[in-house]
Amino acid sequence: MPQTTCPTGPIAPGRRISVVGCSGAGKTTLSRRLARHLGYRHVELDALYHQPDWQPLPDEEFQRATHEALQGDGWVAEGNYSLVRPQVRERSDMVIWLDLPRRKVMRQVIWRTLRRLATRETLWNGNRERWSNLFKLNPRASILAWAWTRHPVYRQRYAEEMRNAPPSCQYLRLDSRQAINRFLASLPPAEDRP
Repeated sequence: MPQTTCPTGPIAPGRRISVVGCSGAGKTTLSRRLARHLGYRHVELDALYHQPDWQPLPDEEFQRATHEALQGDGWVAEGNYSLVRPQVRERSDMVIWLDLPRRKVMRQVIWRTLRRLATRETLWNGNRERWSNLFKLNPRASILAWAWTRHPVYRQRYAEEMRNAPPSCQYLRLDSRQAINRFLASLPPAEDRP
């Protein structure tokens, strides 16, 4: 299948879609919209991994939970976890890589963090953003530092993954909001789905 950067024409969506990219790139927003439009399940790897009080799910349990969540067809899975990336990639017939510029990602992740703090939004398993996200410099303790330091890592990882993608997997690299909107507009209307 083709490897595409910022498609301009219609794209036939896969039946097992992986959405990847830096924190703050818009993976959750795109995945939810795509799953809703296609009538697929939305699999949020963060919701599997982050247990109450931000405790991580042990590795074997996370791998098992991911395996179970990816059974069958008709899903959109989002997340970058290295531990389960091989099994997500192997099951996917389409990968959508959100490769927005670092400055755009940082604006979005800062705004998202401030909004979540102000509204006390409940995330996965009862967790909420912490005020320390605004001040800590350790990437493991701050989503802002994580997004800043991981952006070039993810860019290298997914560029290589795209180059080495098997022919059975369609790979899309979307590098702007305009490219994301063009992709969504190119999807067949819900009533035309098989």
